Amino acid sequence: MERPSQPLARDAMAYVLAGGRGSRLKELTDRRAKPAVHFGGKTRIIDFALSNALNSGIRRIGVATQYKAHSLIRHLQNGWNFFRPERNEGFDILPASQRVSETQWYEGTADAVYQNIDIIEGYAPEYMVILAGDHIYKMDYEIMLRQHVDSGADVTVGCLEVPRMEAVGFGVMHVDENDVITDFVEKPADPPGIPGNPDVALASMGIYVFHTKFLMDLLRRDAEQKDSNRDFGKDLIPYVVANGKAQAHRFSSSCVRSTLEANSYWRDVGTIDAYWQANLDLTDVLPDLDLYDTTWPIWTYAEIKPPAKFVHDEEGRRGAAVSSLISGDCIVSGASLRRALLFTGVRVNSFSSLDEAVLLPDVTIARNVHLRKVVVDRGVVIPEGLEVGNDPELDAKRFRRSEGGVCLITQPMIDALEH
Repeated sequence: MERPSQPLARDAMAYVLAGGRGSRLKELTDRRAKPAVHFGGKTRIIDFALSNALNSGIRRIGVATQYKAHSLIRHLQNGWNFFRPERNEGFDILPASQRVSETQWYEGTADAVYQNIDIIEGYAPEYMVILAGDHIYKMDYEIMLRQHVDSGADVTVGCLEVPRMEAVGFGVMHVDENDVITDFVEKPADPPGIPGNPDVALASMGIYVFHTKFLMDLLRRDAEQKDSNRDFGKDLIPYVVANGKAQAHRFSSSCVRSTLEANSYWRDVGTIDAYWQANLDLTDVLPDLDLYDTTWPIWTYAEIKPPAKFVHDEEGRRGAAVSSLISGDCIVSGASLRRALLFTGVRVNSFSSLDEAVLLPDVTIARNVHLRKVVVDRGVVIPEGLEVGNDPELDAKRFRRSEGGVCLITQPMIDALEH
């Protein structure tokens, strides 16, 4: 009897590249890799790629880690440990463990897959979905898998449609009228437009779909090339474009949107300004990213914590928050908040004010503190009377002040104030 057509995701493995530092986030990534950076009040950046895979029906996932991976690994162990081998599921955390040679860390994105070929082949997936672990978006990978199979491509590359001159920082696809990739250029000064729409370019999202056997052969071939960067964008994709069939997949066709989301949402929160903005955008009445969409949930490690609490109700000392997201175990005690995003376990004490502020978990704000346009790192204790956001020159001397005027505050910066 012929089996009915089943979802391709059941025969796929998602492989998340989560080893990058994300150095443009400055001190936020001093102790953690970029995919482990907190986002949106409860989640971490990597939860979006992993939730997309889970919601798409993929039940075998590997996560390659490298740079300062402890925080990331602990989060994955706490929040993503529900996969069961007896249901043909698997979740592997794959640190660079010198499996190929005793001296070799992951040398590039392709090498991070190559060094774990034996683990991948043990699962024997039909397809591989290669993902970057450091972007915020909702996407159904099943749609991309289906296009890959239907087009007969050797590789399918996830692409964003962006204004042409905004594509200079990406790998850019040159495509024909059928979205077959004819050229792939890394960070071009003059990006190529797309047929019929010359003002728009197709930029790589760092998402690739392969038939597993083809990818394994490609990786083994690349490993033998002495001058290779061991990188998908620099080596493997250009090779397939030149010697096989590479297909572009437009994000707009597989982006998951709730009824409240007007546009396709994808963000690289790789700078302090972009990180601050993307978090604060969530406080809008109708944000571009709907985290309340139960049809496509963003899974994370849900800590058992008491509810948020607001206390004191007297003039000048009223616990209140407007246009803000307040997580569990937060206590706003006689302080006022406007456009603030508080992660779990934050304490804000009397006579203080927060305006356009992103506070990571377990921050404590003492009395009479006034912060505007800030990102405060995890566990920082802000001393009484501190004011940030009114004097740009003073702020720049004491804290990390971004081009957009956002101040990043860490505990070592606070400690330095007292000496």
